[in-house]
Amino acid sequence: MRAIIIGAGIAGLAAALRLEQAGWETLVIERAPQRRGGGYGVTFGGIRYDGAERMGILPALKERAFVTRELVYRKSNGERRFAVGGQTIAATMGKRSFNILRGDIESVLYEAARNTTTIRFGTTITAVEQDADAVHVTLSDGAVESADLLIGADGLHSATRALVFGPEEDYRLDMGHRVAVYMMKERPAGLPEGTTSSISDNGRTFAMMSVGDGRTAAFFGYRTDQGRTGSSPEELRDVYGDMGWLVPQALEGLQHADSVYSDSISQMVVDRWSRGRVVLLGDAAWCVTLFAGYGSSLAVGGADLLGAALERHGGDVPTALAEWEAGLRPETEKKQKLGRRVKGVYAPRNPVVLELTQLPLRLSSWGPVRRMIERKFQLQG
Repeated sequence: MRAIIIGAGIAGLAAALRLEQAGWETLVIERAPQRRGGGYGVTFGGIRYDGAERMGILPALKERAFVTRELVYRKSNGERRFAVGGQTIAATMGKRSFNILRGDIESVLYEAARNTTTIRFGTTITAVEQDADAVHVTLSDGAVESADLLIGADGLHSATRALVFGPEEDYRLDMGHRVAVYMMKERPAGLPEGTTSSISDNGRTFAMMSVGDGRTAAFFGYRTDQGRTGSSPEELRDVYGDMGWLVPQALEGLQHADSVYSDSISQMVVDRWSRGRVVLLGDAAWCVTLFAGYGSSLAVGGADLLGAALERHGGDVPTALAEWEAGLRPETEKKQKLGRRVKGVYAPRNPVVLELTQLPLRLSSWGPVRRMIERKFQLQG
């Protein structure tokens, strides 16, 4: 059995690894000329922790995990408001979750899959045809590839989805926010190793995260009523120009960044994830957004469950896809609903709402409450 996978990100590489373990031959098509790194830090855990364990990549992921020793909340001028300590952070996460950079998840998957799959960079998908026995894919280099299954793991702006399911506008739910993130050249002196600091003010959030091995990620997230997908350096300077602390240094670093991820925050609400021998996976299918979290976990876990369904049903690909979706959809829809609820209180413009949303965090930093949280999670762990 053979699968063509569009996208060499987390979902695509996880699918390549899992299908190879199920005995499939895989070809991965990636539009970027080379692998991309960086991205923001995410929490990897939940029910998808088991998927990484079954696929054999959990130890390598844990080696790349980083520990946040302190989470500091600041005023817009940089003045310290309150902080949550590392023990409390670890306690609330539980023992089957850890923080890791998105790019590090991708690196682990790439190292695990690269010797058993073919990855073709600098190539895109331009046409798809299928019949009862196979799916035929035309690529931008003129090649036509045939397979038993086509997996569209090409992200929020999926070309696979557009070709087979219809235009993005039919499925995109705009969340009214934009985000930009990049890896800084060096950690600023004002950010201690192992620390994350965050400023929320007037519909804007800025965060600077020490993510291990001397690396630092700068994150901008803000409300917007405009429909553009990306954030230009000029727009970020307009939005964040009056913020203090390390924000001016982060804005200056944008000019010299090797790579900047910038996009609108949107969900994909797709009523059916497969059509015939074509299936969507990861952000191309659902995109729960950073408001809900666990998008990377769902991508890895979804790939694991997809491989298991294909193993159970052998050559009956449509039946395997239907069973896989029926099992996974309730979890992704739950996360999407959470994301839609959280977006209303993320980076609020109203200072009273901001204080209310941060009240639980303030309480968690208070000694008696902190000790109670830590004891509770120690007992559960």
